[in-house]
Amino acid sequence: MKFRESFRPFAPMVPAECADEFFTLGQPAPYMSMASGVTDTTRERVPAIVHANGTSRLQTVTRAQNPFMHAVLTAFGRRTGVPVLINTSLNVKGKPICGTPEMALDCLANSGLDALLLEGRWITK
Repeated sequence: MKFRESFRPFAPMVPAECADEFFTLGQPAPYMSMASGVTDTTRERVPAIVHANGTSRLQTVTRAQNPFMHAVLTAFGRRTGVPVLINTSLNVKGKPICGTPEMALDCLANSGLDALLLEGRWITK
């Protein structure tokens, strides 16, 4: 999707209260600064977030820290059974990080992304 090198795994984010179901870190990780082992549930239900070495660069999200993202993760979990989403910069290999809505729409149109939440609007291809 982002055309990145295999040594750069995607980083998942999860509501803090659900982290133990998917990750073995056992402590908050609010800044994507720690790698965590994953549970069998993660390997079965979201294998794309598991790096070749069996870890993920985890971010836990609390309601107090980020109410909007916590609500998004919780709603996604209710809908899919998996309250885990990828957290990454919005760009593809060789391109700058998207800094405007126009750049974000261009990234959506020219990458493997399926949808984009942009300024309160859900946009799909």
